[in-house]
Amino acid sequence: MPRPPAVTVRWPILLAWLALAVEGYDLVVLGAVLPAMSADWELSGNDGSLLSTVGLVGVAFGAVGVGLASDRFGRRPTLLGCVAWFSVLTVACAATPGFTTLCILRFLAGLGLGGCLPVALAIAAEYARPGTSGASVTRLMTGYHVGAVLAALLAIPVIPEQGWRAMFLIGGVLGLVALPLMWARLPESAAYLLVRGRADEARELALTYGVVLTHPPTGVATTRVGPATLLGPRYLRASVAFWVTSFMGLLLVYGLNTWLPTIMAEAGYALSASLAMLLTLNVGAVGGLLVAGKIADRSGTRPITIVWFGLAAAALAALSVDLPIVGVYTVVLAAGLFVFSAQVLVYAYVSQLYPAQVRATAIGSAAGVGRAGAIVGPILAGLLVTAGIAYPWGFYLFALVAVLAALAVSTVPNVAAPVERPGPAPATR
Repeated sequence: MPRPPAVTVRWPILLAWLALAVEGYDLVVLGAVLPAMSADWELSGNDGSLLSTVGLVGVAFGAVGVGLASDRFGRRPTLLGCVAWFSVLTVACAATPGFTTLCILRFLAGLGLGGCLPVALAIAAEYARPGTSGASVTRLMTGYHVGAVLAALLAIPVIPEQGWRAMFLIGGVLGLVALPLMWARLPESAAYLLVRGRADEARELALTYGVVLTHPPTGVATTRVGPATLLGPRYLRASVAFWVTSFMGLLLVYGLNTWLPTIMAEAGYALSASLAMLLTLNVGAVGGLLVAGKIADRSGTRPITIVWFGLAAAALAALSVDLPIVGVYTVVLAAGLFVFSAQVLVYAYVSQLYPAQVRATAIGSAAGVGRAGAIVGPILAGLLVTAGIAYPWGFYLFALVAVLAALAVSTVPNVAAPVERPGPAPATR
């Protein structure tokens, strides 16, 4: 097979990265506008929590439902539809007349936002160079953080000058502007086309992007896939282990991002230092994403995921210790490095363990169940803050959760479906 140009090979992963960058902006923008919105509408803290929660519920449903739709109807139309859906609804948020309408719009937008992740990760896993799927998945997730940082940076000049509504408008327009490029350059999954009997199109994509076509694994339905496959005898134990791990991982991610500044302020640090620690946490996250996948590709995703959660637990427990300020920043950086990339390694592991026919469904189910942890994490930490014991008990709680995640992922059995030797694609039906 002729080696395709490198730039051609990168298009699917670059566009999946772009989709996650737009998603990252739209998921984080609420936190950026909430203070100004609360002052404008006289919202209470409970109102802010409700608005955040309904969006996350929408994301959870979207991750599960859209992942399933992607395996049924194809990666390309599903990802394009998700970006168009949440972009239009985010623009609508800029013109919302009141709080109730905004809650409805954020829930509906969450359906599309949640669907981006499993589809983009499935694309990255399929179009990654052989032996680099872990690195491709973790690098892909840097798009989310780039979008999040963009939202935070734009909020500084935009909100005082243009108001909080402008932030929603910018996010929606960014997604709509990205759509034409995605429409022109985003390919369909070659594995999906092969399963659907469109062998000639699959061969053409395989030649263009360097994808090795394989016959569908024995025992996996080629025309009907869904949650039943994940709950079948081959995958049940792995699926439950991944769901538990993802729940714990996202509990950590959202709990820390929501409450770290407050907990550190409770520990006696100045507000400016506490906010700087949040920035340090996310800088560590990007660094972790850049290195974790490469290490996992060399040493195996399963053991590195276990080690990463273990190191995350150690870093989180260390935050309960009274350290010099340089030590605190170092430990926060380490926590960000291990916590965020450990969760992404879970997605990489899922993408490697399940066959292409159910890959997006499997990733979507893990992400969807994990979103419950994204809701529980901030609530638990908030309860500790309210009780006045978030420092140090909040970090003890987070460390315990990381240990439980490591234990859960260690129970995943090696159940990868046997893939037949590469060979000629079956004739078109």
